[in-house]
Amino acid sequence: MALANVSGSDNVSLNDFVGLLRLRKNLVLLVFGLVVLTTAGVTALLPKWYLSTAKIRVEKPESEVKLFQNQSSSYYDPYFIQDQFEILQSEKIIYPVIQNLRLNEILGRQLNNGQPLPSGLTYQYLLRKMLRVESRRATSLIEINVYASDPPIAAAIANEIARVYSADRVDLATSEQREGLAKLRGELDKQERVVTAQRDQVEKLRKDLDISGVDLNQRHSDMEIETLRQMQNSLIVLRVDAIGRKTRWERFRGIPVAERRNMVNSELISDLNIQNLLQAYLVADQSLSRLKSRLGEAHPDLIAAVDARAKIEEQLDRQLQGYESSLEISFQESESRVNELERRLSQAKVDQILSARDRMRPFEEAASKLEDEQRLQTTLKLTLRQREIDFQVPKRTIEILNTAEPARFASKPSWPINLIFAGVFGLILGVGAAVLVEYFDSSFRNIADVETKLKLPVLGVIPRWSDNEGRTATGEAESEPFRVLQTNLNLAMRAGQPAALTIFSAGPGEGKSTTLRQLALAMAAAGEKVLLIDSDVRRPTQHKLAQLAREPGLTDVLLNRISWTEAVQRDGAGSLDLLPAGGGGMTLSLLYANKLRELVLEFKGRYDKILFDSPPIIGVSDASVLASIADGTVLLIQHRRNPASMVLRAKQIIDGLQAPVIGVILNQVPSGTGEDYGYYTSNYSSYAHDASAGKTAGADGTPGGIERLELTEKHSRRPKG
Repeated sequence: MALANVSGSDNVSLNDFVGLLRLRKNLVLLVFGLVVLTTAGVTALLPKWYLSTAKIRVEKPESEVKLFQNQSSSYYDPYFIQDQFEILQSEKIIYPVIQNLRLNEILGRQLNNGQPLPSGLTYQYLLRKMLRVESRRATSLIEINVYASDPPIAAAIANEIARVYSADRVDLATSEQREGLAKLRGELDKQERVVTAQRDQVEKLRKDLDISGVDLNQRHSDMEIETLRQMQNSLIVLRVDAIGRKTRWERFRGIPVAERRNMVNSELISDLNIQNLLQAYLVADQSLSRLKSRLGEAHPDLIAAVDARAKIEEQLDRQLQGYESSLEISFQESESRVNELERRLSQAKVDQILSARDRMRPFEEAASKLEDEQRLQTTLKLTLRQREIDFQVPKRTIEILNTAEPARFASKPSWPINLIFAGVFGLILGVGAAVLVEYFDSSFRNIADVETKLKLPVLGVIPRWSDNEGRTATGEAESEPFRVLQTNLNLAMRAGQPAALTIFSAGPGEGKSTTLRQLALAMAAAGEKVLLIDSDVRRPTQHKLAQLAREPGLTDVLLNRISWTEAVQRDGAGSLDLLPAGGGGMTLSLLYANKLRELVLEFKGRYDKILFDSPPIIGVSDASVLASIADGTVLLIQHRRNPASMVLRAKQIIDGLQAPVIGVILNQVPSGTGEDYGYYTSNYSSYAHDASAGKTAGADGTPGGIERLELTEKHSRRPKG
């Protein structure tokens, strides 16, 4: 929208935008520099943080190590890695690190005037300010990044977290095996006592029945004995299974309810629903942590996040309670099967005892039971031995890849990142400020805008040179705008007759005096006799530009102290005469209007052009007096200095005096603005040589070629009178 205002239409091109940036480049550079310098200052004042990184590789453990079998390769599990992120930042890992490194005292000296911090505050500060856990995508590599103001402390914390986490992983991986081994040893001890008691029973029956020569390992071929043997084997298998189920139930029941969520993993609980609920709980807890850092406790989003995590936590606890119940039911079912098979076996044995072999039946049953108990004892021994070998297999679920070293250079604040961000932000802010200033700029934006609103032709466009304040324009490119202005003025006025011109502006400081002097020099160079009168008696300038004395001058002539011929001085920079302002202490009021008219008539007898340097038209009455005695007036407008309403008001004042306004001079127009001013300012340099070569083509000094065609068109639009 702002650019549309700049171009005067709804079609905005890239050139318009580039022209705006060129026009407002000082503002853009100022904002850009302020932002960059402010960022640099803030960066220099911020405390320095040093980064140390420990890298570890974590693998998801197998639920059971299968000895003498090919082990399946590890695979990437994002949920497992996410779990490890939470474990690495949990109190179970961080609190031992705080205790081992005495971080309470170290951070207390930095943050609490030497007083040790509570462990809770140290834990929160470590998580929020110092610790960052990251992982490379689709890998099992985890980086433990620690920031600290002291490089050795950062390295020590990173290495200690890796060490404590590694020890915790190994302890977790072996805890179930240790409990299983202890349970198996206890069952084996009980079974050995049962075998010893059963062996004593067999020997007692042998002695009572006097069957010392009977082979205890003899196998009977009849169907009843074979059936009993099969039932006994099944009973052994069911007892072993019942022991395993009981072990799992008792182990899970022994975990406190508050710690069951932290103990959930694929090794202990394989239920998919519980695993999914655990992941949902972790995600909800992360979201709640992020919201707590940004929102207040009464914020609806934070309350909703707390409720969501509470609901998931309640569902997870119910699932864990249900899982415990399922373990108990499974164990009870196994016990029931064992009891039922024992009952059936007892009944079968009773039936066998009542058979023909009543005498040997007690002994055979005792011997069979002894054999069964010995077989169970052997099975327990083999199982215990296999578990002991499995326990001795190294657990490679975690590997520390590197040791963190103290950093040599600070990682935060980052000078490159801060300066790049400041540069981008400053550039965007500067361009935005330029567009905003352009949007609210109410000055005339182009020549068409000037001619449309003022209903006056533009007689000349004076570009902005690197330094044209108070010096003579001697170069071709610098002199050409004033030659064009001089030619346009000659075409706009009656040819061959002397004329008095007044150049005025709406406000001060628009370059009116400098432009008038350069115009006078251009007219003198073209062969005209020129008298330049400094009529701005309040703030005279022309004597300074010509490096001449201020007195005597115009005020002395008006007060009849001296004749004007004695006050006129020759300008050393060219063939023109200068009438300085003279002494101060007076203004050009209506009292001197008639005297001025008389002087103008005398001036016309000796000069072709009489140029009055006028004060601003708004707020000073002198300009109105000068406009009333001149043959023509010219309005000078400095590019983008005053609002259009102020310039319109100045024209209305001149129109109210019924003074003829010949046209407008646009001063201090920058080149390359993208506006139609550029068509003039850029062509001055391109055609400067041709213009100077054709300068003598006309008697009035009119340049040849393109300039003459342009001036002819302007001459056709000049006001009459």
